[in-house]
Amino acid sequence: MTATTPVPDYVRATQISNEYLTPEAIELIERARALAPKLAERAFDAERNGIVPVESVREIAEAGLFKVLQPKRYGGHEMDPRVFYRVQMSLAEGCMATAWIYGVIGVHNWQLPLFPEQAQQDVWGKDPTTLIASTYMPVGKAEKVDGGYRFSGHWSWSSGVEHCEWIFLGGLLPKKDGSGALEHCTFLLPKSDYKVVHNFDVLGLRATASHDIVVDNAFVPEHRTHRTNDHSDAGCPGRATNPGWLYRIPFTQVFQRAVSSACLGALDGAVGHFRVRASAHVGKHGSKTAEDVNAQQAVSEAMMASDQLKLVMFRNYARIVECAKTGERMPVEERLLQRAQASAVPKITAERVNELMRACAANGVYRSNPIERIFRDMHVARGHIANNTDHYARLHGAVMLGLQNTDPFV
Repeated sequence: MTATTPVPDYVRATQISNEYLTPEAIELIERARALAPKLAERAFDAERNGIVPVESVREIAEAGLFKVLQPKRYGGHEMDPRVFYRVQMSLAEGCMATAWIYGVIGVHNWQLPLFPEQAQQDVWGKDPTTLIASTYMPVGKAEKVDGGYRFSGHWSWSSGVEHCEWIFLGGLLPKKDGSGALEHCTFLLPKSDYKVVHNFDVLGLRATASHDIVVDNAFVPEHRTHRTNDHSDAGCPGRATNPGWLYRIPFTQVFQRAVSSACLGALDGAVGHFRVRASAHVGKHGSKTAEDVNAQQAVSEAMMASDQLKLVMFRNYARIVECAKTGERMPVEERLLQRAQASAVPKITAERVNELMRACAANGVYRSNPIERIFRDMHVARGHIANNTDHYARLHGAVMLGLQNTDPFV
């Protein structure tokens, strides 16, 4: 796409305030939109087989979509995170599980640049297209040894791990300030150091293949660790070689949307499926679904929710980007509100898909109805700790009522 190529309709309405939507960014989003129908065709088999097809991951990689947040010096696009989430939502219109692993894997190309340069070289030195999986729950046991740590543990929920050669794993380490307090740390390990336990038999998001991970006494050198919530230059040594503003955004403000935005795209996909279904389906009593007032309300409320949630997300991200570029530290009250708003996305989208499912009536519960799969995927997405909206709303509310912030990630 060139600078003179007409801007798509879905961009034109807001292009004045969306300066990040460069011609290159729009082209990447369009590539994702072009992939969505293929992903939709594969979604049923992906769920049945319990894994996103290798060809889907390959096509996403060939389209350059994993590179959105990757540094330019490693062949990445180093773009505004809003491009990343637009790509994720576009993929989710075809298959939410595929978009889920895209978000989880793709966001790691933003975190690795915060690690020391040697860690970046370990992963991308020979092949900058190498992908990283994760499970950040802090269950890893680390023993300090010469040059690094002896590391062991058993983690759950490593989405897309079968498509990756490295992994980020969570653990706790003493803070470097000598206080004795513990803080979250991300440990980077190659595939040879961990075992995948194939046990992911769940209600929804089955194709994410989010299996368990086991590590037994692996050596992790110091340079393959990152103090996850230390946003200082000392805590993010990779900024020495990746000085762009993109890598100055706090971890949670990038990561959390990676596990909620797929729900937005999936809601749009459900609306598309429902409109087609409602226009053609005639119930046993002889009336079309499109004539059902419940169906009319359900589709409108779903579209309104999608529009409102996107407006909040892009408004919030405009502020996040501004702070990253200027060096301003966002007040804790604002950070907590944004965290609560991001975590609310799966709850709200699931409620709207619930109503679409209800309006599908009895015939809608068959597995042949894509909305049925989206319904289950949404409810599993709500189970992610970062999507526990009641918890994060209360944390924000507590601070607004004069109490101290207790969220270590904010």
